[in-house]
Amino acid sequence: MSTPTKTITLRIGHSPDPDDAFMWYPLLNGDPTGKTYRPRIDTGPYEFVHVLEDIQSLNRRAECGELEVTALSIHQYPFVAGRYALTSCGCSMGDRYGPMVVARRGPANWTVERLRDRRVRIAVPGERTTAFLALSLLLGKRAFEYEVVPFDRIIPAVKSGRYEAGLIIHEGQLTYQEAGLECVVDLGRWWTESRGLPLPLGGNAIRRDLGAEMGPICSILIHSIRYALEHREEALRHATRYAREMGVELADRFVGMYVNQWTLDYGRVGREAVRRLLQEAADAGLVPACGPIDFVAPR
Repeated sequence: MSTPTKTITLRIGHSPDPDDAFMWYPLLNGDPTGKTYRPRIDTGPYEFVHVLEDIQSLNRRAECGELEVTALSIHQYPFVAGRYALTSCGCSMGDRYGPMVVARRGPANWTVERLRDRRVRIAVPGERTTAFLALSLLLGKRAFEYEVVPFDRIIPAVKSGRYEAGLIIHEGQLTYQEAGLECVVDLGRWWTESRGLPLPLGGNAIRRDLGAEMGPICSILIHSIRYALEHREEALRHATRYAREMGVELADRFVGMYVNQWTLDYGRVGREAVRRLLQEAADAGLVPACGPIDFVAPR
């Protein structure tokens, strides 16, 4: 008689956003109401426990190595490279679009240069977000005034006049105009047009102490993303629970922006984009040098 396979519990951290909810839906085995059900794919001996937190919080937790698998900002990777390796799947890439700096519409002539004016305070979603890193590369290290604000409060804070400008991520990139705001600079477009590469925003990482388990776990992660893409309507129904006032059509558009061919694998261009971003950031003194970047492949 065969011995039952031991269940290995893995905590997977991700943001409560439509794109993450979409690609990790197939791993789901429960919901906040306490209801349990079987994952949509075979997860082998692994049971995934979903930990939903904003990216700034997940970045902080990664420094302590709390979660076995976690989303993190590419900006954060050099600070945790000793504990984590990037998985080859699960990335969010800005391909000619990405985080934006927005301001209220009006007679003011908004330019990138004006963002360096010390009288202009920019609300930002976190100092370790890739959006903040890209803005620092554009404007210069410590060349602008900012304050950290939860990402979902930035648009209302700019609209109210509390801040002159705001650095927006997630679905705010699609909804800011409804709040009467205008785009001062799209950092994804700026990066692609100036470097000829997409802007790598977020990735997923797996803790190095999992050793030989890393490859098999990565295989399950890519299987989850493929299932979601192949069963789009089903996965989208789940993802819209996290759409924060977005309708199904807008949520579908947002998911398409950040769950696509790049998410299945960085590929050669995506890997070079990560290397280029972090090398430039290290040269500018914004992140520590992290040496060769590890991408765990499925096995």
